[in-house]
Amino acid sequence: MSFNILASPLQGFTDFKFRNTVDKVFGGVDTYYAPYIRLQGQYEIKNAYKRDLLPANNSVKQLVPQVMTNCAKEFLFVAAYVQSLGYNELNWNLGCPYPMVSKRGLGSGLLKQAGKIDEILKKVSNESEMDISLKLRLGYEHSHEILDLLPVLEKHKIKSMVIHPRLGKQLYKGEVNLELFQQCIENTSHRVIYNGDINSVEKFSEMKQRFPSITGWALGRGLIANPFLAEMIKTNSTSLPENWTESFGSFHDTLFQYYAETLSGPGHIIMKMQSFWEYFSQLFSNPHKAHKSIKKAKSIAAYHEAVRVNMKGERS
Repeated sequence: MSFNILASPLQGFTDFKFRNTVDKVFGGVDTYYAPYIRLQGQYEIKNAYKRDLLPANNSVKQLVPQVMTNCAKEFLFVAAYVQSLGYNELNWNLGCPYPMVSKRGLGSGLLKQAGKIDEILKKVSNESEMDISLKLRLGYEHSHEILDLLPVLEKHKIKSMVIHPRLGKQLYKGEVNLELFQQCIENTSHRVIYNGDINSVEKFSEMKQRFPSITGWALGRGLIANPFLAEMIKTNSTSLPENWTESFGSFHDTLFQYYAETLSGPGHIIMKMQSFWEYFSQLFSNPHKAHKSIKKAKSIAAYHEAVRVNMKGERS
C-alpha cells in the first residue's frame, strides 16, 4: 500500500525558508503544513503570515495553510485570504497543547466543546468552498473528548484528520496512546493521518505494521532533528547517507544565509540558529556535546567555528 509523508508545522521553526531548504536538499515530504495563522481578534493578516504563505516564496510541491481559532468569523476570514492566494485547503489546528493557547479555548483546549466545533464547521462549510482538514489530539484533559467529538465530525465533509495520540496536558511527554488511536480509526469514516514520535525509520515501520490502514504519516519534531528522515522512510533506509555531513552542511549553510539576510543583527541570527541546534544536535554521535558547543557561541565567527568542529568530528 502506498503512503504519503506530511510535515507538521512547529511555530518558530518550519517557515518557508526551512521548508524550501528541506525540500531542495533532502526531499521525501509530499505535503507541508504551514504554521498556524492566529488573528487574536484583529481581522488583519500579519505580514509574517503573508510572507510565509506567499506562493512566490514557496517552492515545495504542496503546502497547506493552517488556522488557529475558536470563531467561525475568523475561520472564514482566513479561509477567504488563503483562497485568494490559490490554496484550496485549510487545516484547523485543534491539537496545539501549549497552555497559553489551550487555556484560551484554542487548539486542544477546544476539543471538549464538541457543540462549538460543530457550529463552526457548519457555518464554514455553508459559506466557504475550501476543503477543511483537522489537526487533533485525543483531548486536553480526558481521552473521551475525541470519542465524544468523532460522531459530530461524521456529519461534516472533512478532507483528513491528523491525530496526535496524546492529551494536550501531556504536551510532548509520556507515551502515545496507541489503543485509543486504534479506536479513533474504528469510529470515523474520515481519512486519518498518524502523527507522533516518528523519529526513525524503525519507528515508522513499527507504526505502519501496527496500523496498516493508515496511508498518511506526519513527521513533526523528528523531521527537524533529522531532515533526512522523510527520504529515508521513502527508501526504507535505516542509515544516514555515507556523505551525510556534506548534505547537512549544504542545508545548514543555506538556512543560515536565509536568516542572515532577513534578521537584524548577529545576536538574532545566532539565537535563531541555536534554537535549531536543540534538534540538529540529535544527528550527531554526541548530541549533548554538539548542542553545548553551539550554545556557547557568542559571535558569528564563534558559531561557525563550533559548527565546523562538530562537522569535522563526524567526518573523522
